[in-house]
Amino acid sequence: MQRFKDKYALITGGTNGMGFATARQFIHEGGKVIITGRSAETVSNAVHRLGTNASGIVSNAGNMKDILLLQEQVKQYTDRIDVLFVNAGYGKFASVEATDEALYDELFNTLVKGPFFTVQQILPLMKKGSAIVFNTSMVTGMGMQNFAVYSAAKSAVQSFIKTFAAEFTEKGIRVNGINPGHIKTNIFNNTGLNAEQIEGAIQNIIPTIPFKRLGEPAEIAHAVLFLASQEASYIHGTELTVDAGISVIRC
Repeated sequence: MQRFKDKYALITGGTNGMGFATARQFIHEGGKVIITGRSAETVSNAVHRLGTNASGIVSNAGNMKDILLLQEQVKQYTDRIDVLFVNAGYGKFASVEATDEALYDELFNTLVKGPFFTVQQILPLMKKGSAIVFNTSMVTGMGMQNFAVYSAAKSAVQSFIKTFAAEFTEKGIRVNGINPGHIKTNIFNNTGLNAEQIEGAIQNIIPTIPFKRLGEPAEIAHAVLFLASQEASYIHGTELTVDAGISVIRC
């Protein structure tokens, strides 16, 4: 399939996990990709792995100075963006009592302010027929201990899907979201847990998943690219849940 032949995608947080898998699949389907990441090393490594149809920008999705430079940096590679996957982010989790202002601001800067102003900055490069896909999370549909701030931030992104869709309809730009369940990513890497603790957390999660396994990043990538493609031309302002049914099935 060459659904994205001669198309350009910008994928924030594209150096690993769901972002990287989406970039790889987009290229496989004929497109060219610009990825962002916080580290020059990880961006360089990811671009090398993706090949000649990939470019990279070192940009922190939670830093306004970086975000305000993003449009001009993208213009070094293309004058248009056909698909914007607003994906960058990570999780940090703490009880209400243990949450301080620094943690709260860190998550809201990265998961709420970052996506909002990323879209604002890239919007002038998007034309009629282009698509925006936000990355939300299945945690917004349930109450989970220690997830208060993370879930609230992702809920704000859910709101953006609807409000941005309303505002961009006249521009001919579709806006949707992908709502992942438990996926094999590095989401726990910034939590302060060691490798053994992370593995323990994963082993506790797996029995609660109907399919008894974590999702693969490629399974998210296929869903993202469906929403970004003309096959989803009548889908606007909604979320596609890819979570093995965990949000509706209790095991």
